[in-house]
Amino acid sequence: MSHQSLLKLLCLFFGLLTPVVGFAADIDGSTLSLAWGIPFVGILLSIALCPLIIPTIWHHHFGKITALWSVLFLIPFTMTFGMDLSVGLVSHAMLAEYIPFIILLLSLFTVSGGILVKGNLHGSPKLNTALLAIGAVLASLMGTTGAAMLLIRPLIRANDNRKHRVHVIIFFIFLVANIGGGLTPLGDPPLFIGFLKGVDFFWTAQHMLLPVFICTAVLLVLFYLVDSYYYKREDELEPRDPTPDSKLRLYGKFNFILLLAIVGSVLLSGFWKPGIEITLLGVHMGLQDISRDVLLLVIAGLSMLFTAKQIRSANQFNWEPILEVGKLFAGIFITIGPVLAILRAGQEGHMASLVAMVSDSQGAPINAMYFWLSGALSGFLDNAPTYLVFFNLAAGDAATLMGPLQQTLLAISMGSVFMGALTYIGNAPNFMVKSIATQSGIKMPSFFGYMKWSFGILIPLFLILTGIFFLV
Repeated sequence: MSHQSLLKLLCLFFGLLTPVVGFAADIDGSTLSLAWGIPFVGILLSIALCPLIIPTIWHHHFGKITALWSVLFLIPFTMTFGMDLSVGLVSHAMLAEYIPFIILLLSLFTVSGGILVKGNLHGSPKLNTALLAIGAVLASLMGTTGAAMLLIRPLIRANDNRKHRVHVIIFFIFLVANIGGGLTPLGDPPLFIGFLKGVDFFWTAQHMLLPVFICTAVLLVLFYLVDSYYYKREDELEPRDPTPDSKLRLYGKFNFILLLAIVGSVLLSGFWKPGIEITLLGVHMGLQDISRDVLLLVIAGLSMLFTAKQIRSANQFNWEPILEVGKLFAGIFITIGPVLAILRAGQEGHMASLVAMVSDSQGAPINAMYFWLSGALSGFLDNAPTYLVFFNLAAGDAATLMGPLQQTLLAISMGSVFMGALTYIGNAPNFMVKSIATQSGIKMPSFFGYMKWSFGILIPLFLILTGIFFLV
């Protein structure tokens, strides 16, 4: 992606900020049929099937295909409910959800891409396991996107003389792009949503520590066994190492300061409450949120300005991964609106049977079901709004959820974070890691091929977690 393309993308974002008065984004989910979810399902199926059926067309036109599904949703939606509600839906999806989401990813992607780990290590099972462990820890400190973008290229280089590398990337997605981010609100978007809704920063760290530790420990042990199996095969190592082992050196250290600035900007929006709001297209935006997004863009700009071009070139840095995520998730955020509205309608909506599964006959929460439903939907919907739906379904009040319903909040948090690893679209870094791996010559599994790995490995682990935390 050229600088001109990036500029056009940013101009598109801010073009949506043009004030228009009188639009509302409220949708009565009880009046919507499940047919309104067809375009959303269409995008998911396109992501899953097009790379298999029409790989060349998909590679060059995935943005247009995603836009087509969005248009096929918006035209009948506008004809049925009117222009006001249609524009309100899009403006809310873009201003309140998509733009903050993509700006945070863009800043983390840009800054972490300016840090170069030069040199090469030998991709042995011990080293790979150590890198995954380090990445899992960093994910909660600098976000899953930041940690994933920082370590994915060094990990790929360390293993570029091996024939079997797919399992390395898959476990990297499990641990660094998802589960490792479960300790703080900075680590994963759903937990940040909870933080903005009033969940204490340290509540997350305290209550998520044990489940994150169990998952991480089990997956690291399993990875070491799988990697050792492949490593011991006679034909595993290529005759020539494309990047021979050499001493590691760190370049672009200035970007570590910028990473801290990103963390500070995110925290600022959670702690600073000036009580000033701006209404754009019917969407109420707090000054703290606007300030955060502007700061994040400034930080990304500083990284581009002051990081030597040689560093990004050596990092094989380009805009394709963030562009792919940006285009696909723009369509997802627009078409997901009716699906979330139906879920929010609870017993009055067409997913009433699904909603009824999370409570018993007395109305008490069934925490195991909160874990599995919030998790299963997070694997296929965006995990941040899914977290919010179940947060509101359970109580909607942070004090209550941190008190008598703390196990319910734990179930929602675990499900939303952990099960984002079930599919490529469960969490944005998943797709970015896949894209970088593919660009590096690693033949990654298809959408369903990845799910064979994730379901086969993660579902048994999640069943164990269910027994430990919600059935005992």
